[in-house]
Amino acid sequence: MIIIIIIQLIILLIAITVHEYAHGWVAYKLGDPTAKYSGRLSINPLAHIDPIGTVLLPLTMVMLRLPPIGWAKPVPINFLSLKNPKKDMLWVGIAGPCANFLTAFFIALIIKLPAIRGSSLLIQLLSLGVLINLILGVFNLIPIPPLDGSRMVSSLLPWKYAHIYSRIEPYGFVIIIALLWLGVLRAIIFPLVIKLGMFLGADFSFLFR
Repeated sequence: MIIIIIIQLIILLIAITVHEYAHGWVAYKLGDPTAKYSGRLSINPLAHIDPIGTVLLPLTMVMLRLPPIGWAKPVPINFLSLKNPKKDMLWVGIAGPCANFLTAFFIALIIKLPAIRGSSLLIQLLSLGVLINLILGVFNLIPIPPLDGSRMVSSLLPWKYAHIYSRIEPYGFVIIIALLWLGVLRAIIFPLVIKLGMFLGADFSFLFR
């Protein structure tokens, strides 16, 4: 049990690192070097750990025998440094979830290799990697500030309405925790993740044992 918990947390930490690095890398390519100069354009997981989002919440989820959900310290972005702040905000926001979806896709390809198909343990561990990356990608697309989905929505709204929408952010984490506690997000996220994973060919049967 403890080993499985540790493995899930390690996979989540790697997935979160990929996610945050993608934000910083796209922002850097679009003109904002803030993440690089602050030491956050890094694949070192220690640079991205958030005590609540990366440790406490995921640990609570796995102790409840649920796939872990979490977040890292947001990569610092100075949107005014971007070449086209309003437009580029969309690409910076979507970069993290896309990185997780691509990671899930490549892990799913590995699962299909003949050398892997002979090991049920490897298939389960790799499928866990697919699962956690898909959860992180889908979770961050939820349009509640400060999740990435809200950045994408803000980039599409006129400045006036984007400013009003951004006022939700101080209460965002409270709203997210409440929706997780009430099971609302679980009812939305997990069915979608399971369908996406099965489409990719991952084996999630271990979740239902």
